[in-house]
Amino acid sequence: MIRVVVCDAGPLIHLDELGALDLLGDFQTVLVPDAVWTEVEAHRPCLFDRMAGAFIRVGPRHPPSASLVALARLMPLHVGETQALQIAEEHGADLLLTDDMAARLVAKQIGLPVHGTLGILLRAVRRQQRDPRTVADLLRTIPSRSTLHIRPGLLNEIIAEVESIAG
Repeated sequence: MIRVVVCDAGPLIHLDELGALDLLGDFQTVLVPDAVWTEVEAHRPCLFDRMAGAFIRVGPRHPPSASLVALARLMPLHVGETQALQIAEEHGADLLLTDDMAARLVAKQIGLPVHGTLGILLRAVRRQQRDPRTVADLLRTIPSRSTLHIRPGLLNEIIAEVESIAG
C-alpha cells in the first residue's frame, strides 16, 4: 500500500492542467518540498488554494546524503528535484512523483519507486478512479492542454493501450 508520496513540480502542474489533480487524493500523505511548492505556485498560482489540505509542505530535515549530492551533480538535477528526492529519503516515501528523466533515474538508483503524470493517469484506470475512455480522451488532450512533453509516438502507444482496456 502506498502511504507516503513525495511530489516534484511536473506531475502537480500537469495533472492540474488536465483537470485531474484529484487523482492524488487517494494517497494517504502527499508531501511537497518547499522548493517544489514555490515552483508550482509560480506556474499554477491557485493550485494549493483550491486543494487546501490535500498536500503537506515540508522542508528538508538534514543536509542531503553524500550519495544524493553526488548523483544530483552527475545528472544534473534542479533544486526541486533534489529536494524531492531528499524528502523522499528522509520520510521513507513509498513513491516519488516526477516527470523529469534525470530525477527518475536517480530515484531508481536509490531504490525509490517512481511514477509520473502518465503513470498516475494509468493508475486511475487500474483503480477505477476514471474509466478507460475518459483517460484515453484526457491523454489525447495532453499536447493542447498541458506543458508535459511526450513523444507523439509514445503518447499514441499509451492511448492504444488504454483503449484496449476499454474494449
